[in-house]
Amino acid sequence: MPKLIAHRYGKARVRVVKILRSDIVHRIKDIAVDVLLEGDFETSYTSGDNSKVVPTDTIKNTINVLAKEHLGAEIEEFAVFASEHFVKRYPQVNRAQVEIAERNWRRLEIKGKPHPHSFVGGGESKMFARVVCTRDSKIVQAGIRDLLILKSTGSGFENYPRDEFTTLPETADRILASSFGATWTFDRLPQNCDQVNQSIIDSMLKVFAENYSPSAQATLFQMGEAALAVCREISQIDLVMPNKHCLLIDLSPFGLKNEKEVFVPIDEPHGQIEATVAR
Repeated sequence: MPKLIAHRYGKARVRVVKILRSDIVHRIKDIAVDVLLEGDFETSYTSGDNSKVVPTDTIKNTINVLAKEHLGAEIEEFAVFASEHFVKRYPQVNRAQVEIAERNWRRLEIKGKPHPHSFVGGGESKMFARVVCTRDSKIVQAGIRDLLILKSTGSGFENYPRDEFTTLPETADRILASSFGATWTFDRLPQNCDQVNQSIIDSMLKVFAENYSPSAQATLFQMGEAALAVCREISQIDLVMPNKHCLLIDLSPFGLKNEKEVFVPIDEPHGQIEATVAR
């Protein structure tokens, strides 16, 4: 007899843009919210009983109203408020996960000065916050996704095992490129999440730029060490570094030498390097 052993549902990518006004200076909050609920919903799956199912349209409307009333400068605080709302409002909900990804809008500079209410897209990377709330506990995380980083030297890969399937040449000088991501877990929320999050990112990028990288694995661990050192409020950090390979193009058929100048970037397949660093 089949048995339902796990279930959750919710609303994904609830898009909200909110203008935070301070006199003539505006700030844009451009977010996408994912909400997942767990609880006493088993019969909706096994017998078509919808009597306890909060409609996903209601979840969307709830996020819109809460954004009007409570979304401010920091998405972490809003994720905490929204997740607590669903657990408190509905007795059939025993776990709510709210994840918020934020698009980065940078102020346009006109004659060297930031414009008060005009913006330009800040690239592919997105900051995010994730809160998992139950009646007894709460986990708050933040991080960054799809941060494109590249160093054109200061990286190598040598002394690895070789067998009949190995074709990769060893090198002490290569391009290291990645669509980097990191998720850090707060023991307690700092007074200024934006400031702390930026200090974590800055500390990791300093390591990436300045330290020689004998492997993506070593660099990832060093970046995690730096994040823990700069922020006492986090207990651990999960890091992911897809190694976006840049392959040297063979120009010898054209009578040309390629002295590590011209490469072809490839997205697939890529090396997938992941690590968790904790205190």
